[in-house]
Amino acid sequence: MTPTAMSMFFTSLAIGTILTLSSFHWLVAWIGLEINTMAILPMMTKTPHPRAIEAATKYFLTQASASALMLFSCLINALQTGEWGMNTPPSMMTNPLSLALTMKLGLAPLHFWLPEVLQGISLPTGLILSTWQKIPPMILLFQISAHISLTLMVILSLTSILIGGWGGIGQTQIRKIMAFSSIGHLGWIILILKFNPQLSIFSFALYIIMTTAMFLSLIMLSSTKMSQISTSWTKNPALTTTAMLILLSLAGLPPLTGFLPKLLITLELVKQNMVIFATLTMLASLLALFFYLRLTYIITLTLSPNTHSSLTLWRANTKPYVMYSIISTMALTLLPLAPTILLM
Repeated sequence: MTPTAMSMFFTSLAIGTILTLSSFHWLVAWIGLEINTMAILPMMTKTPHPRAIEAATKYFLTQASASALMLFSCLINALQTGEWGMNTPPSMMTNPLSLALTMKLGLAPLHFWLPEVLQGISLPTGLILSTWQKIPPMILLFQISAHISLTLMVILSLTSILIGGWGGIGQTQIRKIMAFSSIGHLGWIILILKFNPQLSIFSFALYIIMTTAMFLSLIMLSSTKMSQISTSWTKNPALTTTAMLILLSLAGLPPLTGFLPKLLITLELVKQNMVIFATLTMLASLLALFFYLRLTYIITLTLSPNTHSSLTLWRANTKPYVMYSIISTMALTLLPLAPTILLM
């Protein structure tokens, strides 16, 4: 793909996201989401492989269905209230609109497209799909958080946390593991959306930082399977160690960054007298902790830390990665911000 085409697609992604984020009109927000969808499809199919074509087709059909449901909900809402604004009072179409946005995010039980699509595309495109493409629907959910159904959000979040952990246990493909990790993390994020939208957005920002750091590690190690990442220690020990720590941060273990959103969300649930739901979410997240620890074990403890036996050194690209250094540092060391956030 030529640089001109890539720059055009990236510009379209940015325009679609900015259009959705800055809109107060449902039709304009819908147009921004459609621009985003159309811009990423050529990036998915830039590798002419049947798996990539299949992934792009599944992604297009799912996003088209969600967009149709969203547009239908907005039309019925405009017919009832006479307004297209996002600050209109809640109506009977709020729940279908929320379901359409959660389908775009890939939340369970509307998650079936995400692991298959992420498995069929390249790691850089998977990074965009797991981070940038989730920003517009998440912001739209944030804007209607005062009107969404608490029961619906709790059911979707608990289902997502459970399936995000359960689905990743038997996987050997790292892209599918990252897909189920995304489902689980988004379940934590929307659980608190009704009570504390600001905390939900903060947790979403931390999710983007950690996921970006993990995908950049996989790109630099050129690893898409467990068998490949298990031999990465001999290629680049420092990068492999960083990838292991980022995995533990995604698992939510202290004293890493990933522990911060789980801590704050659990405290907020206890404050809202939802101790049972807090207990259920923590128990369900133990399933995800299992496959994170298994992947960490495979990376660091299955091979002795010796050099490669071949005469030609097989090393990762050694040019400086300033962005990776910044992102990985943020993905590991933001926990000391917790007292400051609690005082805000």
